[in-house]
Amino acid sequence: MRWIPVVLALAWGLNWPAVKIILGSVPPFLARGIGLGGGVLVLFALAAWQGRDLRPRRADAIPILIGGGFTVALFNFATAFAQLNTSTSRAAVLTFTMPMMNAALAALLLGERLGAAGAAALALGMAGVAVLAWPVLDGALHGASVAGLVFPLLAALVWALGSMVMKRWPMTGDRVVATAWQLAVGALAALAAAAVAGEAWPTTWPAATLVAMGFHVLIATAVAYVLWYRLLGAVSATVAGLTTLAVPVVGVLGAMLLVGDRPGGLDLLGFAAVLGGAALAMRAMARR
Repeated sequence: MRWIPVVLALAWGLNWPAVKIILGSVPPFLARGIGLGGGVLVLFALAAWQGRDLRPRRADAIPILIGGGFTVALFNFATAFAQLNTSTSRAAVLTFTMPMMNAALAALLLGERLGAAGAAALALGMAGVAVLAWPVLDGALHGASVAGLVFPLLAALVWALGSMVMKRWPMTGDRVVATAWQLAVGALAALAAAAVAGEAWPTTWPAATLVAMGFHVLIATAVAYVLWYRLLGAVSATVAGLTTLAVPVVGVLGAMLLVGDRPGGLDLLGFAAVLGGAALAMRAMARR
């Protein structure tokens, strides 16, 4: 069981540069549709091979639709456009404001107390976002786009909102099957968006794109989700969430090695503050 967090950190961390490579050849909505659709096929094939009932439970309709809409479709759309508008390392770290947004939304919507650790986490995380946002906002004063800041923060927000709903209406059936249906909702939304946007199927598929897509579908989507739910079945959700702290670290290192990201000193300072805030937020939740 101890090896699962390591595999998840590598799978989801390296997925950031993998998606960056894919987006160099495949339009964003189509890329997400192919990736999520491939994950659906793999998960359903695995579930069928294991003799699981592939039919979703009626009681799981809300978590499947909300989870598929927020934590799969909107989250994946936002992270794709984030990478199209800023560096992979910056997108990965800004998206990891999820634990802090989750804590803030829990306080606002569920009446949960932040506590000293939660407040410190938000303050540290906001300081990190401010450091990372400064070059973007400075550029905006000269006509540059703020999309590279907005999209990763939007991704964090929709993930946190989806988590709030999933906490209110948890899944009752087989988690692997329900996850496959959530991915199916996201895949259908992505393919519909690709059709509306008029995105065209790529005429050429470079070897790097094929390798990245294979990793994205098989490892980062199908295998990682199966391992994630196996981990959730063995430990608490909060403890499992603590294992994701390594994901943006691997994402930054992977982006430096695979797509040529070169974070500056200010970036590294912002990364440290955001990751420190995320760690404090997860630690505060673990104590509840």
